[in-house]
Amino acid sequence: MNDQQLLRYSRHILLDEIDIEGQSRLLAAHALVIGAGGLGSPAALYLASAGLGKITLVDDDTVDLTNLQRQILHTTERVGQLKVASGKTALAQLNPEVEVIALAERLEDARLNALIADATVVLDCSDNFATRHAINRACVKHRVPLVSGAAIRFDGQISVFDSRSDTSPCYACLFPPDRHFEEVQCSTMGVFAPLVGIIGTMQAAEALKLVAAVGTSLAGRLLILDARSMEWTSITLARDRNCPVCGVRHPV
Repeated sequence: MNDQQLLRYSRHILLDEIDIEGQSRLLAAHALVIGAGGLGSPAALYLASAGLGKITLVDDDTVDLTNLQRQILHTTERVGQLKVASGKTALAQLNPEVEVIALAERLEDARLNALIADATVVLDCSDNFATRHAINRACVKHRVPLVSGAAIRFDGQISVFDSRSDTSPCYACLFPPDRHFEEVQCSTMGVFAPLVGIIGTMQAAEALKLVAAVGTSLAGRLLILDARSMEWTSITLARDRNCPVCGVRHPV
């Protein structure tokens, strides 16, 4: 690290658990952030501010006025722009040292596999089950840790699915792909603005911990937040030996 980097990241370096070694890991890492909306906004901002070296931001949507109530990556002046272009501008203003790749596309399996194979950590900030399951399958295939978040109305949840460990469950263990789960959208159900900030920031924290090898991740645990009462519920997750995704990849 040069003198400017030592100064910029000094508050991380002062932490014994991170130090220069951990910060160097962050600078060398590549995070794939899928979704540049309510969750992806705070997640990407904190990854960039912390010095994560390369961030690939994926989203095929444009900035709308209704987004600005919670999607803090974007501004009124950038309404109508692609979210990834707006996000790249914001991250460059925050930390010009970070390499930001902006992909305005909806990822299909082949493309998703290629991107995840090149990532150190993946943050799922998407808003539908089909995308989440596709991301999970690719993360299990390539043994890349996945930080998954979701938020609707006043309810949020976050977990880590770390397929580098044979004992860690995957997203499909929690939400089997052959079961029907109702899709809910904030465009019809609403969402409490700070909720996505809480969950998205926690996704960044878990991703940084995974990269820097600090502490214990949320692998094997699901945290659920009721923001009306600010009460957290922690649920222990176990691998499903019959899971059609990780049960095949890591037989019990």
